[in-house]
Amino acid sequence: MADRKPIESWLTDMDGVLIHEGVPIPGADAFLKKLRESGRPFLVLTNNSIYTPRDLHARLRRMGLDVPIDNIWTSALATAQFLDDQRPGGTAYVIGEAGVTTALHDIGYILTDHEPDYVVLGETRTYSFEAMTKAVRLINDGARFICTNPDETGPSTEGPLPATGAVAALITKATGKQPYFAGKPNPLMMRTGLNTIGAHSETSAMIGDRMDTDVLAGMEAGMQTFLVLTGLTRPEQVENFPYRPSQVVDSIADLVDRI
Repeated sequence: MADRKPIESWLTDMDGVLIHEGVPIPGADAFLKKLRESGRPFLVLTNNSIYTPRDLHARLRRMGLDVPIDNIWTSALATAQFLDDQRPGGTAYVIGEAGVTTALHDIGYILTDHEPDYVVLGETRTYSFEAMTKAVRLINDGARFICTNPDETGPSTEGPLPATGAVAALITKATGKQPYFAGKPNPLMMRTGLNTIGAHSETSAMIGDRMDTDVLAGMEAGMQTFLVLTGLTRPEQVENFPYRPSQVVDSIADLVDRI
């Protein structure tokens, strides 16, 4: 097998890699600082579609992590890019927060509940029965079903919360229609992200804390993959999967010298 080319650009997940429960993981600041100083293209990715890149920039800044707005890539942005490629200037009924509604507004989409081209399901902390019922009826009437990400639960200080994937399963059960998921592990999110920074998968790496989303998406997009053990995946769980990361490291601190 031919040797991999040197890594010239980096993609990294946010939760579990750079931060954990609102606190920076040791080494995250040094990693981001070295990336900025190197001038290498990079993106911080998240499947969470609640926040806009500007929101996330401000939240990270308050934690002491400086990530420029243009270096943040969310599942909401990937969803908007996908819809813009598929059906420019279309219409959508959206269940979600500012992250996804702003992304769709920015590509020129009209948000409506009158015969929309798409029903777009994103993350929100206020899923309503009324909104889900409307989504079911619109999909039954012919709207195409799109989800920002397949995550079934999300973290909170009180414990797991139902997330987009769980609500999508409810709508699928009611309609018989499976959604298209734009976020990880769909390599589409990686490829569109790479395109935004002018990077190529052969010379790019993905850092994540989950085998079933970060590593899988990076691998299927043709990138080198690094699994960190500061998030959800434990060392003994790696062997449970039929694929492996390029390398397992303790934390983001172990990759600072790789830049």
